Amino acid sequence: MREIVLDTETTGFEPSEGHRIVEIGAVELFNHLPTGRTYHQYINPERGMPREAFEVHGIGHDILETPGQPVPGSVTLRDKPVFARIGRAFLDFVGEAQLVIHNAAFDMKFLNFELERCGLPGLPFARATDTLMMARTKFPGSPASLDALCRRFGVDNTMREKHGALLDSEILAEVYLELIGGRQPDLVLGSATPAANRGQGGETGWRPRPRPVPLPPLITPEEIAAHEAMVAKLGDAAIWKKPA
Repeated sequence: MREIVLDTETTGFEPSEGHRIVEIGAVELFNHLPTGRTYHQYINPERGMPREAFEVHGIGHDILETPGQPVPGSVTLRDKPVFARIGRAFLDFVGEAQLVIHNAAFDMKFLNFELERCGLPGLPFARATDTLMMARTKFPGSPASLDALCRRFGVDNTMREKHGALLDSEILAEVYLELIGGRQPDLVLGSATPAANRGQGGETGWRPRPRPVPLPPLITPEEIAAHEAMVAKLGDAAIWKKPA
């Protein structure tokens, strides 16, 4: 099963009020194991950046609605592509995978707003697994923010001084695996399809094939002869002489 752990950063809370996505980060899992494939993109929102949003993620000091000193290491957006230029590549990366998102309603409404705006197909909400709801169900009454879950599960989030879509996706992937039962959620060995045998859409038709030439034995003829000589000395009652 292919899953995409995903996060976005935006200029505000509501696309209906003119707010836009400024960053997308995503991490690929296959059978709950990270494959190493990621997606990361900064996006020109074609509007100014409210200071309240800038204080959260530190992105877009060059389009601040109110002038101010840029935060060291903050990201400029004027030279980044608009969503219409990256939307298809984003959908190609996602493919048919299930999405794993913390507070999925927020990210999904922004993603579908942007996709619809540039004439691309939207993402069905049924494909989103909401880790915020998972945490609230599993730990009722307890804090369910990403930072709170990192503390609960001992996930290192010391690099998270500000929100960032790719870093938050990587952290969320670890939290998600803990929510479903730990980093090794089952003992079904050999069930993962190697990435080299899958397409970008995560097809699962791969099956192991018989070896065209059997592997040579690791035991030498001398070792076989020595073993047979030892067994012969044990007499007819030796367990090695009894039929299987």
